[in-house]
Amino acid sequence: MELNGVPLHPLVVHAVVVLGPLAALTGLVYAAVPRWRWLLRWPVVVLAAVTAVTALVAVVAGEDLLAARPELAPIVEDHQEAGEMLRNVALGYVAVAGLAAWALGGSSALASGRGARETRFGIPVAVLLAAGAVALLVTVYLAGDSGARAVWGG
Repeated sequence: MELNGVPLHPLVVHAVVVLGPLAALTGLVYAAVPRWRWLLRWPVVVLAAVTAVTALVAVVAGEDLLAARPELAPIVEDHQEAGEMLRNVALGYVAVAGLAAWALGGSSALASGRGARETRFGIPVAVLLAAGAVALLVTVYLAGDSGARAVWGG
């Protein structure tokens, strides 16, 4: 998988490195600041979904790159495992973000207050979303760090 002769993996990885932390930080704010939930509900879900898709593409592109250059296998073993873990965490984060969008309605932007709601699962779901966000941040860091070590040494 290449784009104009450049392997797709390093290109897609940069999207994950940017969108993953952005999705996680948005999720943390969504969980912690109820008055902003009306504004952040859909960005949390969309960022989580786009992060998961880019993580999936990064893993597939990485496997393709490794198949084309098998001599890299011993160097990228840790990175490959971290990338697969990131993919799994990102997929789980999509589910948690969707659950949070449903369970944590929060206040409404309308003057009438219509649309404001919160289920009885509000606090546990907010904690679950925050935990998922932290897990996403950690796995993005681990995958990125192991990839940088594989490429640049260390």
